[in-house]
Amino acid sequence: MQINASLTALNLLKIGDRQTKNTQGETVISIAIWKRRQFNQHLMDRLFDELGLDLSNEKVATIYEQFSDYGAIAA
Repeated sequence: MQINASLTALNLLKIGDRQTKNTQGETVISIAIWKRRQFNQHLMDRLFDELGLDLSNEKVATIYEQFSDYGAIAA
């Protein structure tokens, strides 16, 4: 059961990576980078929500993208 859950999570990660990179080919995926990115986005979502900032604002969206990969190890 745990192996199936792990493989499902990995496959979902691969799908998300392909959608983000907008490619159908094989690419190198770093789970650590994806974990960092998801954590950063979750933290910014909560912070921006508390501050009343809207992601449709171009400046806010730029900052969101810029800091999504903050602290990620270069692959």
